[in-house]
Amino acid sequence: QVQFVESGGGLVQPGGSLTLSCVASGFTFSDYAMNWYRQAPGKERELVANITRAGDNTIYPASPHGRFTISRDNVKNMAYLSMPNLIPEDPQVFYCVIPQLVRGRGTQVTVSS
Repeated sequence: QVQFVESGGGLVQPGGSLTLSCVASGFTFSDYAMNWYRQAPGKERELVANITRAGDNTIYPASPHGRFTISRDNVKNMAYLSMPNLIPEDPQVFYCVIPQLVRGRGTQVTVSS
């Protein structure tokens, strides 16, 4: 079964940090570039970060996403999103996505004091 399973979300205080993880199964993870998206309630899903198949290049949309760091481990079939210095306007669900192949169910991040 082709799938992504995300984890690592939760409630964090402003200024805190989280690292999200995503484990792939059912396909050759290293064959694909992959993405982290996020979606707030009532809003469209938006791209947070992209990483190439080998992990040698990354793309981030304009600020504030530049605070985040995407990485991957093709041996473990995992991808990560490091999110330092979280601010209150970031609460939403984060997804691992390979377009037209697979999207995980997401992990929710809530930043609140």
